[in-house]
Amino acid sequence: MLLIAFLVVGPKDLPRVARWLGRMVRKLRLMIREVKKETGWDDLEKEYRSTRADVNQTIRDIKKDVDITPELKGASADINQSVNSVRDELQQAGKDIREETKEIEKEAMKS
Repeated sequence: MLLIAFLVVGPKDLPRVARWLGRMVRKLRLMIREVKKETGWDDLEKEYRSTRADVNQTIRDIKKDVDITPELKGASADINQSVNSVRDELQQAGKDIREETKEIEKEAMKS
């Protein structure tokens, strides 16, 4: 970027152009600051930041106060127990079906 400015403006005028740009940026920042004050945007921005900080602190406090880990562990254990029970019942049903199938096949072979 500086190389382009050096080529376009030239080495002689580059410091003068850079100072002019610096002044323009400063003036623009001042104008923006004034507009914020006149419109009340500055106060709104401060209030927003304060509210955001309060909300974040409240969230941190809630996370400290509410520890649901034991309840989750208990629920997880109950779910695992139910899943294991159903799995065992299905395995037993599969064994029973295989045994019945074998007996039916034996009876069919005898006939």
